[in-house]
This record gives sequence, C-alpha cells and structure tokens, in this order.
Amino acid sequence: MTEESLYTVSATVRIRKGQGRSLKSGGAWVYDNEIEAIEGSFENGGLVNVEDFDGYPLGCGFINTRSHITVRMLSRKKNQVINREFFRMRLKNAWEYRKATVDTASCRIVFGEADFLPGIVIDKFSDVLVVESLALGIDRLKPVLLELLQEILAQDGVHIRGIYERSDAKVRLLEGMERVKGLIGPAFETKVEIMENGVRYLVDVKDGQKTGFFLDQKYNRLAIQNLCRRIQPETVLDCFTHTGSFALNAGLAGAKRVLGVDASELAVHQAEENAALNGLSSSVSFRCADVFDLLPALERQGERFDLVVLDPPAFTKSRNSIKNAVKGYREINLRGMKLVKDGGFLATCSCSHFMDPELFSKTIREAAGNAHKRLRQVEYRTQAPDHPILWAADESYYLKFYIFQVCDEK
Repeated sequence: MTEESLYTVSATVRIRKGQGRSLKSGGAWVYDNEIEAIEGSFENGGLVNVEDFDGYPLGCGFINTRSHITVRMLSRKKNQVINREFFRMRLKNAWEYRKATVDTASCRIVFGEADFLPGIVIDKFSDVLVVESLALGIDRLKPVLLELLQEILAQDGVHIRGIYERSDAKVRLLEGMERVKGLIGPAFETKVEIMENGVRYLVDVKDGQKTGFFLDQKYNRLAIQNLCRRIQPETVLDCFTHTGSFALNAGLAGAKRVLGVDASELAVHQAEENAALNGLSSSVSFRCADVFDLLPALERQGERFDLVVLDPPAFTKSRNSIKNAVKGYREINLRGMKLVKDGGFLATCSCSHFMDPELFSKTIREAAGNAHKRLRQVEYRTQAPDHPILWAADESYYLKFYIFQVCDEK
C-alpha cells in the first residue's frame, strides 16, 4: 500500500435522522448505531466522508466497522484535502501548543482527539518518544506521523535518539488489532532519565505502566511540593505511588518521613531507584502492599499523617461498573481521611472518565460524612495542559484532583 493510497476518500457515511448529536456539538466520534448507510467502497482504516441524513457535509474521518466507534473524525471542513502536509500541520499545531503551555522537556505532544489526531498518543521523555496507537486508521499512518514529528522537533533543536511503541492496551482488540510493543527503529537504553519540577526520575518506557510515566499529574505533583514547602509535614503517606512521584515531591520539599505504597513490586523497585537518584532514600521509603488492606491496618496501629495522597488507578473503564467504582472511591477516601491528623491535608483524585466530576465530589462528600470529618477545599485541579480538555469531547476530560484540609467534627 502506497502512502498516497492512505489519503484516498472513496465512501460516504450517512448519519440517521435525529442521530449524531454529540458529533454535531463538537464530539469526535460516530457510533455504529448512528449510521443510516455507507455508500461506496472502503477498507477498514481508510478515510470516509461523513454527512447528515439530508446530505449536509459534516467532515471526514477514519472508518472501522469492527469497532463500536465506527468513524473517528479527522476534520470538519468540507472537501478537506488529506495528505502529508495536512498531518504536518496537525503535528506542528500540537507542538506549538505544548511550547506555549507546558515545560516541554518531557510532555505529551499528541493527545488523540484533543489534538484532532484521533486514536494516537505520543509522549516525549527527554530525547525519547513513546507512541501508543489505539485505532486502526491512525495506526496505518504511524510511520508518517513519527517521521514528520521528528522533522518538526529537529527544527527547534530537539533531536530524538529513540522511539518505543506501547500499543499494548486491551482496547486495541476492540478495533480488531493485535497488541504491539517494541522498538521502532534503532535500539536504545529504554530507561530514560527525566527531570520534572526539580525531581529526577528513571522512566522505564519498556516495562512501566502505560507509556512509562504519568505526565498528566505534572502540575498536581508540583502543587503537593508547594504545599509541603509551606506546611513542612512530619509524616506523609502516598498511596498507589507507582514510581514514587508524589512521595518524591513531598520529600524534596522537606517532609521528614514519607511512605509510598504500591501493589506492584516492579513499581516499588523503580520508586526506590528514583528516591536514591534524588538523594532521598533516608526520608522517603516504599512498601509493596495492597492499599485497601494497608490503610485499615495503619488506622488500627494508631498511625496518623500530616498529608495523605490518594492516586488510585481507574476503578472503572465503562459505565457498567460505575457502581462498584463508587464503592471503591468511597472506601479509599474514608480510610484516607481517618489517617489524616486533625487539620492535616488530603489529596485525592480519580483518573476515570466515567467517574464524572459531580459524581466524584459526591462520593468524597459521602466518605467525609461516614468518617465524621469536615473538608475545607484548598484547590481543585485537572490534568496538565499537555493533556488538553476538548470541550464537547467528554472523553478528553478524565482527571479530577482535589486538595482538602481535613478537620475533625467539632
């Protein structure tokens, strides 16, 4: 298949009358049950035009009839020319946006639909790129996109020494695609050292979770660092610590004793490496344990902390399991609050899109009532700007992050 053939539009998807409300209000997807007909020949992963029931043009996108998300929109313009220069423009815009909004030493350069490049994520860790491709259409263009992006970065003096693919998420199976992981191009050392907010990390792009490091919490970690500089906590508990990021920010800011907890032995080992890298091994320690088991045990032992951080994985990735997720978030927040000293602080978050802000705040409020605690909100935050929230594309808004002062009922 030639590169030019990837840009050919040979079919039209027609939306059923009364359907496509999300699409018409700015959403990025067309679902299978919204389609009246597909006219013309096409190959899954190819480009199609999209029009309303009456023929009104709605743009173009990638089609995949094996997916519940049948079309992922690429452009809203009528008769948009899709070619190499179109994708260069998209990538250039994404990079310029990051330069304007975040520290680009390590950042997410492409965030799928929010950068109008549906189904692909590209993270930059120092001079290494990690790509995660989740949709068939964009997957076929992956070599072109990576080539163009390296050209764009080189124009700013940023030279990429290695690319690693982490397209190993289960969601690829829903697209009829295999899970893929490995080098793209020449071999390189896959443990990459980065610095963020003054903290040094070794990012394992090969075996770490997702793309190796959670860049979306960048400025939330900085908020914890700034809080700890002001309150100078004696004790900090960082739950679901992963590679130790919140714990290390607290330690760097002067916390006397920090405990990070994670169920993954690999994550704990990496966190200990990061503590040593920052000269914090004497004040920041880590334990491999199930947080749900450990928190009640710490409470029974009479442990109390000046600051507790709760950064759990997504407890739900679908609407069908939201009730169980609510129970999990309520339980973890109740336990966390009980471990906070009177007047201490709780940082708590959810990275599940399906746990919307209203439901998350309601769940925290219920946990506070059950724990007989009163909460004073210090601040509310979301994901870092390199994970932009595209209005009307609700799936791009997923991270909710609160800092509270926790007070005993008086």
